[in-house]
Amino acid sequence: MSQLSTDHLLGIKDLTPEDIQLIFKTADQFKEVINRPIKKVPSLRDITIANLFFENSTRTKLSFELAEKRLSADVLNFSASGSSLSKGETLIDTANNILAMKVDMIVMRHPNPGAAEFLSRRVKATIINAGDGTHEHPTQALLDAFSIRERLGDLSGKKVAVVGDILHSRVALSNVFCLQKAGAEVMLCGPRTLMPLHAESLGVKVSYRLEEALEWCDVANMLRVQKERMDKGYFPSIREYAMQYGLTMKKLKAASRDIVIMHPGPINRGVEITSEVADSDYSIILNQVENGVAIRMAVLYLLANT
Repeated sequence: MSQLSTDHLLGIKDLTPEDIQLIFKTADQFKEVINRPIKKVPSLRDITIANLFFENSTRTKLSFELAEKRLSADVLNFSASGSSLSKGETLIDTANNILAMKVDMIVMRHPNPGAAEFLSRRVKATIINAGDGTHEHPTQALLDAFSIRERLGDLSGKKVAVVGDILHSRVALSNVFCLQKAGAEVMLCGPRTLMPLHAESLGVKVSYRLEEALEWCDVANMLRVQKERMDKGYFPSIREYAMQYGLTMKKLKAASRDIVIMHPGPINRGVEITSEVADSDYSIILNQVENGVAIRMAVLYLLANT
């Protein structure tokens, strides 16, 4: 199979295990490209891509933009602040106005869950979900899984703990779907107040103790506390959260095996992870950033050729 089974990337739930492996193999090739002296290829020379970001983003937006330029696509950047949306224009009208400029693909981040799927049913363009509310963030999950595969050789049978603010995290849900489809086992770990009510129904293990998760896992993916999504207090204080769920070198060394440490960013140093751990040899955080460009190049390339 050299084509994806879907016309859009709305969420990991829509991908087959074969789709995921195809994206990884394609990303392997693009990883070689971006490490050459000349980093561009003409693969999407005739394609125009619009980046529609209705929420703030640094890494994801830059990563997509760089991936698009590495593939020689024409790129339009759209930011919701200062746009006609603030004057009452609907999402569909905004998208259709952009499509009238002959845009082929839309990369969209939106604060509302399901926005990417909603748009995909109403406009004639390929839609890539760059994060929709607390729902999914498929390219982050793909680059996370790709980074584990790169470090450990294979995902099958590996144990991955996703730790932190599970309730508000789109990364957590996409990670669960992606890792399970790639053959890994998943544990969700965090305070009871930041754990979805029916977490076990996802087919994952659940723990409320970081030490237990570290004893179980091969990989720990540390999520930040998303204070901007919280409308009430979910724990007594940041200091108490850091004491119970913050990853320190002492906790890491107490585990019975070496653990690979990940973080989707941005990092709250001293809260969910200390600088000592984030900058250590256990960490593959900067590898994740590099792999994000290769994964997004692969997704753009494959969707442009479906």
